Amino acid sequence: MDIEVGTFEAKNRLSELLTQVEKGQRIYITRRGKRIALLTSATDADSHCAKTGKVADQFRALRRAANAGPESLRDLIEEGRR
Repeated sequence: MDIEVGTFEAKNRLSELLTQVEKGQRIYITRRGKRIALLTSATDADSHCAKTGKVADQFRALRRAANAGPESLRDLIEEGRR
């Protein structure tokens, strides 16, 4: 279960919240009811970054493998306007 805490409360209870994060809890910090930040363990954040990096690498590989067609960019723009 995720916890939501307002910014003021998070500022006043940061040490306690960090202890909960160490135990595996994810804590969302909210402002006016909207989630603006996430406190999570460094290992969770590293894992997320690694997954994101793999997806980005796959997109880069796909882009490198794509062949440009004979059309110029100008031709494609004009085609889209019709």
